[in-house]
Amino acid sequence: MGLLDGKVALVSGAGPGLGRDVALAFGREGATVVVAARTEAKVRALAAEVEGQGAKALALPLDITDHDRCHAVVHEVVETFGRLDVLVNNAFDDGDHTAFLDADLDRWRHTMDVNFFGTMQLTQAVAPQMVTQGDGRIVMVNSMSAVRISPRFGAYTASKAALAATTKILAAELGAHGVRVNGVHPGYIWGDSVEMYFDHLARRKGITADEQYQQVAADTALGYLPPSREIAEAVVFFASDMSKPVTGQALGVNAGQWFQGF
Repeated sequence: MGLLDGKVALVSGAGPGLGRDVALAFGREGATVVVAARTEAKVRALAAEVEGQGAKALALPLDITDHDRCHAVVHEVVETFGRLDVLVNNAFDDGDHTAFLDADLDRWRHTMDVNFFGTMQLTQAVAPQMVTQGDGRIVMVNSMSAVRISPRFGAYTASKAALAATTKILAAELGAHGVRVNGVHPGYIWGDSVEMYFDHLARRKGITADEQYQQVAADTALGYLPPSREIAEAVVFFASDMSKPVTGQALGVNAGQWFQGF
């Protein structure tokens, strides 16, 4: 038996990287997985991967900044499967990487529209169904940027910090209806995009890419940067009954790169 047998899960931002690994992990644990992202070809390909593991999957195009589409997706999921048990809010915009004095605040608004308001919009579309069921699990994919402040990450940090605070508000308000809301906070997720970024940093510093990796990995307690498939297992935990008494929590999934407060 899988940890998510009989559950129907919706994963937003289900493209490459973490979204893909969450969808595949959910499928392996027995969930019916609805993969949703803006590019229809990508979600269809991912749904086929999930089905290739023997799980059920449904591919649905979704832009979380589109109010009507959020509600249409939720309606289709419930019409098709009769329920919706898990929402993983993984869709994001990484901001403009510009110092505040040079920033275009309209670009900040776009990042906030995706990472915060878009996430809230999809959550608000899903939550009534979970309340009706008397059970649900909402997992916010957050970031170390919500708590570890770095220059030039203003738009991204502001949006993720707002999401972290609202995760607790939602946990407090929805808990009476059996709905749990938690966040996972990865640090650097080792994969293609981070590898390219480290290559860029290494060239700028005049060191090797491996030396750049080791410099960052040395800042973690475990001495390595976890890949997205390991982060996905923490999402499975929050989606499963293993975390039944846990809500309103921010889980650092970062190999000990930093430690949350008590």
